Amino acid sequence: MLFVTWNVNSLRARLPRVLELLGEHQPDVVALQETKCSAENLPIAELDEAGYAVVHHSAGQWAGVALLVRRPLEPEAPLLGLPGDPVPSEARWCEATVAGVRFVSTYVPNGRTLDNPEFPRKLAFLEAAAKRAAAIRLEAEMVIAGDLNIAPEDVDVHDPLAYVGSTHVSAPEREALAAITEGGQLVDAFRHLHPDEQQFTWWDYRAGNFHKNLGMRIDLALVSSGLAQGLLACGIDRDFRKGFKPSDHAPLLVWLGLG
Repeated sequence: MLFVTWNVNSLRARLPRVLELLGEHQPDVVALQETKCSAENLPIAELDEAGYAVVHHSAGQWAGVALLVRRPLEPEAPLLGLPGDPVPSEARWCEATVAGVRFVSTYVPNGRTLDNPEFPRKLAFLEAAAKRAAAIRLEAEMVIAGDLNIAPEDVDVHDPLAYVGSTHVSAPEREALAAITEGGQLVDAFRHLHPDEQQFTWWDYRAGNFHKNLGMRIDLALVSSGLAQGLLACGIDRDFRKGFKPSDHAPLLVWLGLG
């Protein structure tokens, strides 16, 4: 099974690129973040024509997450929203079961700065995610994926010294991420298969950062330990950060040994 997670930074603006990815890779399940759609203007018809069923949690011009499932597979038991999310109206979590695996698409709050009121809210969201991961673990294998807005290790940023005192790399955030992986018995798919490799999933639009490769790895696929044993491959498709109307994130592709 091929799984993809991608922060598209507006699904309607990036729809041609999303359809390109679906046609080129034909993934079985896709987690999208920052769809920035209302429930009414999400491009359901176009995705259906491409062969995908859609589970989505939409809140208008900000945030928004979705799962696309390639037919004949079907999403089952969808859940929209993270129990315990301090601001549930922003639509940052959705989940569904596909082929016996519980898939989650999440867009973790940015946090802005360490002294910003948004930062404790980010930590509260991550705490709720850890509780939910622990609950899912009792019922099914899972994949929690998306823009987690955390670089797990210093190797996951282009220059660790440049981020000292910033969000995305702080000890509280990394500890909160560790609580999710421990509670759900989850493995970072990319790092599991590439223990020493430095690659990024996000590059600022400004100052030619993508071409200079000044980025961060903040888009993650956390897979349950049972699935980790069958991981076949995991990689970042940089081509979708290039070309016409790219997102500032590149998609992460994960091949799961599910047949």
